[in-house]
Amino acid sequence: MNVEIAPGVERRLGALPASAEFLRQLDVAGIVDELCPVRAIAHLTHGQVIEVLVANRLSAPAPLVRVGDWAREWAVGEVFGIEADLLNGDRLARALDAIAPQLDGIVGSVGASAIAEFGIDVSRLHCDMTSISLHGAHEDLEDGFPQVKYGHPKDRRTDLKQIQAGIAISGDGGIPVFHRAYDGGAAKSPRPSGR
Repeated sequence: MNVEIAPGVERRLGALPASAEFLRQLDVAGIVDELCPVRAIAHLTHGQVIEVLVANRLSAPAPLVRVGDWAREWAVGEVFGIEADLLNGDRLARALDAIAPQLDGIVGSVGASAIAEFGIDVSRLHCDMTSISLHGAHEDLEDGFPQVKYGHPKDRRTDLKQIQAGIAISGDGGIPVFHRAYDGGAAKSPRPSGR
């Protein structure tokens, strides 16, 4: 990828070109835009915003504030073709709100794209689960989300409620291909086919 910056202008480049190339190979913007379309009058698609946010997380992991300032300091305009002023807090929030109900579809589609693009062998997966012990009150939990419950935590603190976190990685190199949070009393091994 060739990046042209005007003479006399300084911008941080870092790994932005590499991040942009991987995001394009995986078609992240296309996948997000297919599942989360925007109105025709929008200056940016949700996919464009999400690609920039991923690049932001990879190059400057900090709280999601002043992303526009980060984009002005870094070569976001030159690499992604997006004006920094368009990356205000409201626009970022709209993109995040739009993808929230579609996360499983987005993650699955991007994962399938990575498997195909990079030839990841998923014929064998290594699965592991861990517990996260919690303190405090955990009432009025929403249905459809992992529930805080008593279980069999690895730290043997059976007096504390917990949430379980499961991950499955490819057998040929430890590439994560599946992750999910489970109820505190869930079984000991994650199953990529179910919740």
